[in-house]
Order: sequence, then C-alpha cells, then structure tokens
Amino acid sequence: QVQLVESGGGSVQDGGSLTLSCTSSARPFSRSVLAWFRQAPGKEREFVALLRWHGGSQLYADSVKGRFTISRNNPKNILYLQMSSLKVEDTAVYYCAVGSEYTTRLSAYASWGQGTQVTVAS
Repeated sequence: QVQLVESGGGSVQDGGSLTLSCTSSARPFSRSVLAWFRQAPGKEREFVALLRWHGGSQLYADSVKGRFTISRNNPKNILYLQMSSLKVEDTAVYYCAVGSEYTTRLSAYASWGQGTQVTVAS
C-alpha cells in the first residue's frame, strides 16, 4: 500500500490561490485513479477532483470546476491540485487518495494521506 503525504496548505485571502501537492511513496499502478477530497468542519468528506495516473480524463466537483486543476508529475510520483479564485467555502482539510476505480465514492479509495489544512479568509 502506498504512503501519501500532502503539503502546500495554508491561509489565503478570498480570491487567492494555492497549490497542493501529494507525494506518493511508490509509483501508482498505471490503472490507478488519484483523487482529492476535502472535509470542512462539521461536514462529511467530499469529492473534489480525480484523474487517471496514466492519463486521460479528469473529473471535478461542480463546486470547483473552472477554479481548480488536478495534475500529476509521473516521474516524481506527485499529484497536484492548483486552486485559484478561492472562496471562504473552500476552507477544509484536503486529502489525496489512491484507488483503482474511476469514481467519486470515498469507499473506493484504499490509500489516504493525512490531510493538509486550507483556510480562506474573507
């Protein structure tokens, strides 16, 4: 099972930008799906974005479409989440996860990072 470590979280003003990184301890299998989820205080963890490690289509939650971009650096085993036009409601702990199914369901992802806090101030 791969180990995932997120970084890049922090505090920004409304409208600002941040880029999160997720480093994997091992190269994901070519058919793996990598995703970002987030959990705001008092709320359930929710899907943000996903992509296939070997390339192809990406999927975004409607709430972040057009503002967030998921990408990867295959040689370095790093997953990114570029976030722009951040809103107060984007405040959450952001988690990266690895699974084998192209899905937004949390239960389909076997490996999770510890999370990184993103706080957007008004």
